[in-house]
Amino acid sequence: MNAEARRLKAVFVLGPTASGKTHVALDLARRFPVEIVSVDSAQVYRGMDVGTAKPTAEERASVPHHLLDILDPTDAYSAGRFREDALRLIGEIHARGKVPVLAGGTMLYFRTLTQGLAELPPAQPALRTALDRRAAAEGWPALHAELAKVDPVTAARFEPTDAQRIQRALEVYRVTGRTLASLLRDTAIPALAFDSVRIVLEPSDRAVLHERIARRFHAMLAAGLVEELAALRERYVLHADLPSMRSVGYRQAWQVLDGLGDREGLADKGIAATRQLAKRQLTWLRSMEGVERYDCLRPDLAESVAARVEGFLSRPRGT
Repeated sequence: MNAEARRLKAVFVLGPTASGKTHVALDLARRFPVEIVSVDSAQVYRGMDVGTAKPTAEERASVPHHLLDILDPTDAYSAGRFREDALRLIGEIHARGKVPVLAGGTMLYFRTLTQGLAELPPAQPALRTALDRRAAAEGWPALHAELAKVDPVTAARFEPTDAQRIQRALEVYRVTGRTLASLLRDTAIPALAFDSVRIVLEPSDRAVLHERIARRFHAMLAAGLVEELAALRERYVLHADLPSMRSVGYRQAWQVLDGLGDREGLADKGIAATRQLAKRQLTWLRSMEGVERYDCLRPDLAESVAARVEGFLSRPRGT
């Protein structure tokens, strides 16, 4: 495989949690001259290692990884900032003669990278205050149900308690009279300066994925998820509504540390929340076009993906 053939190309590896994205990306790194760019809204945070299934020190030493540990958990990160960072990193990786592999499960980031950002109205403080008051009285699940009536596509991608995103979607609808889904759909798609192959990992048997999720969450608890969060709360001034602390696993562990739940029930709550996350991720994936779908449960997954990537990297760009 010559360097010219792989110039200005990228590999995307998308999938729900526990689908094997990290394993596939690392396998590609053993076979090809690549660098890995994380597409994960929680792995950007320093100190959040156990609950995000962040690559180990050994894995990170074996191949360059990007967009890990770039922010404190008190900070916020956005899809727009991810797009800027990812495009910059892709250019830098190409300049080094390597192939960027973008792997992760934050589907909004993938969508923003490939389809750009919709022009949305600015925040409306008075409207947000009104929505907050309603949520205080009725609960965010009630506002999520309202959103589901006017914009079911968007509502399906949000948790019923995802206050920030529910509020924004309702705000956009009230201000523009259009759903967030329709505005995103009609966004002009910017041309990317590179070719890509977009690999989607999906389970042929959802029950097996659920078993993987359960095993992984139990392993996170054994590795010290609650203790990790306790240390973060001592190091930083955190609150439960921060984007970092709304991440699955950390949100449930926060409740335990606040005395709102017990460790005995933490596993069940965390596993259920992770399954809901996987369901939302799969909803995103089903709507994506121009992707190549692989059963993440097949025993030869890594080899099959590698064969496809080898063919993609070997052919001339644009063909």
